[in-house]
Amino acid sequence: MTVDAVGGVWRYAMDLAAGLRCEGTEIVFAGLGPAPSAIQINEAKALGKLVWLDAPLDWMAANRVEIAAAPAEIVRIAEEHEVDLLHLNLPSQAAGIDTQLPIVVVSHSCVVTWFAAVRGTPVSPDWAWQHDVNREGFDRADAVLSPSESHANALQVAYGPIPRLRVVYNTSRVGADSHPKKTFVFAAGRWWDEGKNGAVLDKAAAVMSQPVITAGSCLGPNGQRLQFSNADDRGPLSHSKVVAMMQCAQIVVSPSIYEPFGLTALEAARCGAALVLSDIPTYRELWDGCALFFDPYDPMSLASACARLSGDAELRKELVARSLARACMFNLKRQATSVLDTHAHLMDRTFNLAAAEQS
Repeated sequence: MTVDAVGGVWRYAMDLAAGLRCEGTEIVFAGLGPAPSAIQINEAKALGKLVWLDAPLDWMAANRVEIAAAPAEIVRIAEEHEVDLLHLNLPSQAAGIDTQLPIVVVSHSCVVTWFAAVRGTPVSPDWAWQHDVNREGFDRADAVLSPSESHANALQVAYGPIPRLRVVYNTSRVGADSHPKKTFVFAAGRWWDEGKNGAVLDKAAAVMSQPVITAGSCLGPNGQRLQFSNADDRGPLSHSKVVAMMQCAQIVVSPSIYEPFGLTALEAARCGAALVLSDIPTYRELWDGCALFFDPYDPMSLASACARLSGDAELRKELVARSLARACMFNLKRQATSVLDTHAHLMDRTFNLAAAEQS
């Protein structure tokens, strides 16, 4: 299973690996991109083997040449560890890969759908190669997974039909229960990413009576930057500290305009926080009836939703109960079973093909 230490793929990989281990699957993690922290290394090694490759992530590369060696490196690691299947968390990692092993590709996000959602435009010319390499990865894969119907739809608008595409919702190992709350609004994300919409959150914080606390990096790997002026920015925090903040927060906000799934909302719901979410297709799909929604381009809409929720204890109680029940549907067992069904189907097919060739 390929991983990176920069974004949500790490949390997805660790949670999925925990579920797969319970079903008897052994995992070899092949990491790409910036090196993981000591905490991340220990977490991965508790779940499987970890090998880190000297290869960049596609969205951190300047051109296709920079990522050209990654597929061969992935195959090399697979052969060394005698693995039976590749679970690749970037479609580009399957482009041109030379192996007989079955390949599952997961699209957690991509530059092409990001541009469509955030900028409302086709991908810029200097990123056009991303479209081609991802399309090749989809075509090379034996199965393609998306974390939501909304993202699956966006992928097919961006790339055309993807015949082997299916949806498997993400999950979380965060405990599903309520905790004593304090009166503040919390938000977590990679704020340097324009798609996380931190600027609108900061403008809303200027007119909100409740304190607004944020966590996450404001400086991106390619020099992107966001400076909070009105929110209490705590900077990058460990996952455990972010969860602790969610457990204390009365309200958790996600202002994103691009979320293929939105793990923060799920974790917040499992922590018993009331959800205030941007009105985007993904959040409507996953949390309709369980959250208050706001216009992600209007800071006053965000501020008003938080004020309404903060001032109405009964509404908060009702939404927390609904979101907690919904969050329990996105559980480790269900995700692992769905992924294992895909793995088993491909393994059976590979075995049958090999047997047919031998006969």
